[in-house]
Amino acid sequence: MIDRILGAVVGDICGSIYEFNNIKTTEFELLEGKCKPTDDTIMTLAVADWLVEDSRHTKEFLKENMIILGKNYIGRGFGRMFRDWLLSEDHSPYGSYGNGSAMRVSPVGLYARTLDEALDLAKRSAEVTHNHPEGIKGAQAIASGMWLLREGKSKEEVKNFIDKTFGYKFKQLDQIRESYKFDETCQGSVPVAIEAFLEGNDFEEVIKLAISVGGDSDTIAAMSGSLASCIYEIPEYLITGCLSVMDKVQKDIMNNFLNKRPENKAR
Repeated sequence: MIDRILGAVVGDICGSIYEFNNIKTTEFELLEGKCKPTDDTIMTLAVADWLVEDSRHTKEFLKENMIILGKNYIGRGFGRMFRDWLLSEDHSPYGSYGNGSAMRVSPVGLYARTLDEALDLAKRSAEVTHNHPEGIKGAQAIASGMWLLREGKSKEEVKNFIDKTFGYKFKQLDQIRESYKFDETCQGSVPVAIEAFLEGNDFEEVIKLAISVGGDSDTIAAMSGSLASCIYEIPEYLITGCLSVMDKVQKDIMNNFLNKRPENKAR
């Protein structure tokens, strides 16, 4: 279903205007202003393309995908370290524990056929750049959570798995919203994104909660939206609105992933 891969993209686009202009409330309309895809969407698409176009899922293929797409969309808000990596001659991983690994991993959660495969592919997708243990953990937490939700596990079961496996502790958003500041680390943002998903009762509410915390709003909403799309329907106005600000290259990659991923193949 198109709405599943759009979960991260919708979160990113809706949160794009709030990353450096935080809003500490859920009382706002989604898709206002000049919302557009940012680096979160671009790298999510790079991972999606890697999964269906490279049967061996090599890091080299993903690296080249990320470099090509990243350079084509260099003005989409990449963090300093990642931008430097894109433009450098040396494309070795740089030990990052930033949330870039988790923001781009959602296609893994949709592609993997087993939990072990979700964990392995998430690790590979992170290690191209974010080879710090925390960077890997953040990607694995989002991908495994998505896989479990697709298998029919409850929010509580997903929360318990992530807590036990990755050691993430969760605090209610009302307890942290006022004091929460920009934190682009996995350990400082992934648990917040998961909590927004846990507290929301539909897709719109999840995205609004994620954005309302402040901080790295587009990335938190992208991670929350990834999880939410596994159990909630995305409203049509959000799908059409986000597709309207995506270009042909972006939509073609997304559609190719939808057509080729294992769920759409005869088993």
